[in-house]
Amino acid sequence: MKKILVTRNLLEENEKRLLKLFDAKLNKEDVVLTTDQLIELSKDCDGILCVGGNKFDKEIIGKLSPSVKIIANYAVGYNNVDTNSAKARGIAVTNTPEVLTDSTADISILLLLGASRRAYEGRKAAEQQNWTWSTNLLLGKQMSNRKLGILGMGRIGRAVAQRAKGFGMEIHYHNRSKLSPDLEHGAIYHSDIKSLFAQSEFLSINCPATPDTINLLNEETIKYLPDGAVVANAARGDVINDDAMIKAMKSGKIFALGLDVYNGEPKINEEYLKLHNLFLLPHLGSATKVTRIGMGDRAIDNLEDFFSNKRPKDQVN
Repeated sequence: MKKILVTRNLLEENEKRLLKLFDAKLNKEDVVLTTDQLIELSKDCDGILCVGGNKFDKEIIGKLSPSVKIIANYAVGYNNVDTNSAKARGIAVTNTPEVLTDSTADISILLLLGASRRAYEGRKAAEQQNWTWSTNLLLGKQMSNRKLGILGMGRIGRAVAQRAKGFGMEIHYHNRSKLSPDLEHGAIYHSDIKSLFAQSEFLSINCPATPDTINLLNEETIKYLPDGAVVANAARGDVINDDAMIKAMKSGKIFALGLDVYNGEPKINEEYLKLHNLFLLPHLGSATKVTRIGMGDRAIDNLEDFFSNKRPKDQVN
């Protein structure tokens, strides 16, 4: 029976299945493993099920035992793994796409609504129990019949577009390539972000973190957005340059921002926390039971395929 290191806890349903298939070494304390712990605990393992974003850079991969032949990442994103270094060591890398599309798209809409309707300020006002209703109390931005820009029109971006149509929004998008009409569903393609941002009264960030997208929203590109735009990020924190965004929020260039992901999370730039036009969540994009079970099953499927000498469906290197 193959031995698998699981870096953080899975839901009970997933762990029961995993233990039937493998000799699974579980992290019962559910603490984030240090690099040394990761290397030590995996030295007699055939594979690693990475839960919770442990970094596998070139240095760490170089120190892994030769017995480790697969890193099954419990996420759709896999920028925490140096896939080239893994491939050079003969280590397969997999992810868990598709199963978290709907839950993450829901969070994108929640971020847009929470930010545009000033939900944080509303919660604080309600807690005071002394607010007085007036015609100008916490006036927000209405999403209905506005233009939504989607940065990254993959599965999640398309699911966001589908939901936004319920608000009567006009959908614009930028992607690495133009989608076929059957996937666009009437959305308007922009070949560059300047053109997209100019139309984005609301902007939903749903692209992966790559060298091309890191700091994509910066002091220069934020200027392309309409004054008073609303921005939501449910993708990766490093797509936004925090200093530039904070400056834009203070000036009113950005009306409000919704974040589920952060640079250096769980830490948050302290300047954000001084602002009221901000709606925050602690990386809840996939946080529904059905989605987390689905992610676990997908990662286990990939392990099962690999050790049955099949190429895993979700292998990325």
